[in-house]
Amino acid sequence: MSISRRSVIKGTAAASAAAIAAPAILKASDALASSGQVNVFAWGDYVQDNMIKKFEGDTGIKINLSTFGSNDEAEQKLKAAGGKGFDVIFPSITNGANYYPDDLLAPLDESKLKVDAVVPSMLRDSVKLGGTYRGKRMLLPFDWGTEAITFDSTVFPLSNEEVSFGSLWAPEAKGKAAFRQKSALIGTGLYLDAIGKVKSDRMLDVYKTEEDARRVWDEVAKFIIERKANIAAFWNNATEATNAFKQAGASIGQTWDTTGLLLSREDAKWKYRMPKEGGMTWMDSMGIPSGAANTEQAYAFINAMLDPEMAGMFSSNTGYNSAVVGAANHAGETYKKQFLEIYNNDTLANLWWYPADTPWFAPLRQEYVDKITNA
Repeated sequence: MSISRRSVIKGTAAASAAAIAAPAILKASDALASSGQVNVFAWGDYVQDNMIKKFEGDTGIKINLSTFGSNDEAEQKLKAAGGKGFDVIFPSITNGANYYPDDLLAPLDESKLKVDAVVPSMLRDSVKLGGTYRGKRMLLPFDWGTEAITFDSTVFPLSNEEVSFGSLWAPEAKGKAAFRQKSALIGTGLYLDAIGKVKSDRMLDVYKTEEDARRVWDEVAKFIIERKANIAAFWNNATEATNAFKQAGASIGQTWDTTGLLLSREDAKWKYRMPKEGGMTWMDSMGIPSGAANTEQAYAFINAMLDPEMAGMFSSNTGYNSAVVGAANHAGETYKKQFLEIYNNDTLANLWWYPADTPWFAPLRQEYVDKITNA
């Protein structure tokens, strides 16, 4: 990708790791709506009870919350409904291209949004990650996070410098590894590229053409299937990822940050660390479906999510990193401590950002997911 990974994170890392003066608090009186309801479609762990209580108390608007566990699920449900049924949705920003051809999202009226509350570097670079379409703002950055390695440090006494996506495939990980298949196709590919076994331009080749993707993924899938004895569990959402460790016997896995961070809060033996190949990094966003029935309430809800106090509450709940300036000031000491344990200048500079999807990418990737699942 042409954008600088370092530039995207620079402002965000500062907002998360340093004491930043919060912008003016967004008050309930700023909302364009003060009654009614808003139908929210979000990731399962995003809009939690404390956030709902605050929003409804501040605005008088009732939240009707529906959740999804994957981008595929969100896309399919909104497509099936023709863009109707929800007023706010939280897709990964790189998936925007999958919504735009069918006009499933409405352009955002930035004059109604507190866009200045978003970390400037994230707002700027979200354009190239898929946040605009035909010159119009469609999705607004909400948060960012990583997918890296969660491990039981009593079983795998790895130093930060030793952690690798390849750690899942070491002989000592037999029967102990967990991952989401489509993510492992990238993570394992990054590992194989780094050791010179399957060259892929740091996995950017799989986004170039179908031919390039098949060349790389043929080898990556073969590598994984040959080592399928290492697999303890697959996961597809946050609950399944946690259960892979708590119930399925996994002691190392490629997971979202929230999985490792929340496990670590329960027991310090669990660690979440960036692999030497670079943590896989995503940005999630907020948008308004084209068939939204409560648009003014939708804008009120989005603006409430841009309040630093609400954004800090979100980060404290989940361990994810808010895109809102000053959110870290309200996220608590545990969040700040874990952020500083995981991220430093080197790991931030080495992050691997998901490029924007292309129409052929997801169906082709699913072919290889099925190969791994059915092996």
